[in-house]
Amino acid sequence: MDPAAFAPYGDVVSAGLGPGRGANHGTAVRFDHAAALHSTRPGALPNLAVFRSLPATLPFRVRLLERHPCSTQVFLPLLCARYLVVTAPSRPDGAPDPSRLAAFLCGPGQGVGYRVGVWHHPIVALDAPAELAMLAWEDGGPGDCEEVDLEEAVMVVEER
Repeated sequence: MDPAAFAPYGDVVSAGLGPGRGANHGTAVRFDHAAALHSTRPGALPNLAVFRSLPATLPFRVRLLERHPCSTQVFLPLLCARYLVVTAPSRPDGAPDPSRLAAFLCGPGQGVGYRVGVWHHPIVALDAPAELAMLAWEDGGPGDCEEVDLEEAVMVVEER
């Protein structure tokens, strides 16, 4: 995935995208601040969860979008081939604009960090089942996640 193309929606998380520094007595390189991490709710706590995603195929039918209005959300692949990331900007009324969906293919070494309030489809594993670690600030309330069913599904196809 191209970090510049994804920048309006968040961060691509991968080693080597920014400056690194030696760590662990020279056995590693550390890349700090790889994604923005924010929460607008003082009572929300960080939740590190693991998602297991069953594989789907392209073309893929997008039927819903979600957003986290108070928190960034970061996904880091643990066991993963390719996966699909789908985002949409907000209309002036705050609803997602499905006519402007953007789709991205991520590889095994790439994570994504969604900005606060970015509309997106849940992660879609491609080729094989996937396991991804997820980090978001949650308190169990309605501000954790908002979902919208689309009036009309949108097809995502792979460009060749």
